Amino acid sequence: MPRFRRFVILRSTLRRSRLLQIALIVLFSLLGQALAQASGLPVPGGVIGMALVLILLATRRLRIRNVRRGASWLLGEMLLFFVPAVMSLLDHREFLGLLGLKLLAVILLGTALVMAGTALTIDLCYRWMNRHAA
Repeated sequence: MPRFRRFVILRSTLRRSRLLQIALIVLFSLLGQALAQASGLPVPGGVIGMALVLILLATRRLRIRNVRRGASWLLGEMLLFFVPAVMSLLDHREFLGLLGLKLLAVILLGTALVMAGTALTIDLCYRWMNRHAA
């Protein structure tokens, strides 16, 4: 089978398979983690992996349809990823006092800052796309 034909089959399989798309997203996260450890940057590996995906999407080396189904599933099931954190409250009662309030304030402030930063980034990208589309 010619090389190009195998590439086309692999690409169409990736578009249809949610599991392969999730594996690709995890692969980028692991790659980002490896880059963070190798470079010594004080940035989480998941953030570096997400930046790699963003760069590949912006340069059209990766198409959005190749990760859409997997990303949608991960976002839809996000609550499952937080269940262990909630269950750990039962083991650590100290989080229910002043320490817990301090942590809650940091989490809420951090979440608000991330949401504001994301909204600003999306707004800037949307404006940039509209400017270059015209």
